[in-house]
Amino acid sequence: MSACTPGSRTQFLATTQMAGGSEDREGWRFLEAGRIPLMPGVTRVYFETGKTWTFACAVDWPGWCRRGKGEQQALDTLRAYAPRYTVVAGRGAISTDFEVVGRVRGNATTDFGAPGVTGAWDDAKLPPAEADRLAGLLDKTWKVFDNVVAKAPAELRKGPRGGGRDRDAIVEHVREAEHSYGPKIGVRLPPRTSWKEQRAAYREAVIAGMPGRSWPARYAVRRLAWHVMDHVWEIEDRSS
Repeated sequence: MSACTPGSRTQFLATTQMAGGSEDREGWRFLEAGRIPLMPGVTRVYFETGKTWTFACAVDWPGWCRRGKGEQQALDTLRAYAPRYTVVAGRGAISTDFEVVGRVRGNATTDFGAPGVTGAWDDAKLPPAEADRLAGLLDKTWKVFDNVVAKAPAELRKGPRGGGRDRDAIVEHVREAEHSYGPKIGVRLPPRTSWKEQRAAYREAVIAGMPGRSWPARYAVRRLAWHVMDHVWEIEDRSS
């Protein structure tokens, strides 16, 4: 399957930001009204392309986002991880029938190795039911992370060059990263706030639509969930 399939059913809805920030205003009118629901059997995907990496991310499934050298490799990797993402989404909930809804130009964060750019789909209206669904998926990624950490050995297999954090260092990295995201999602917590309390505060912020945030709620959930699942899969791969 080509990453740039002609005649894609939802491709005309995309807001493309790859040519000087120009936008498809026709697609934006649908997006700003929140009139693009989840489509059974179809997974909406966008590409974020930097100088080094391209990310393929599922718009509606936080945490299901993988990178590659170019669109096709990124999409192939996303497809390959579909079975592993079912621990979050549930069996039969997701599809590898991908619809490309847009492209955004990456930045330094993209090239560092993290999805760092929002798209017009992130500004779509967030109904309460969808906010609850996203909060539930984020909560599920945390539970998966905790379960994987509990089963992993303290010392993980090193990479080809002998690098890579061990289990407890990864846990601390994820906790600290999530704490640093607080101001971006409109949540400010004391330095000694427990991770459990921090997660609960973030979950409530998602349900409330993240008032006072600088990151759109949809993007914030996707970024949080991506970071969690990226390290879930790292721990799993390096535990064998």
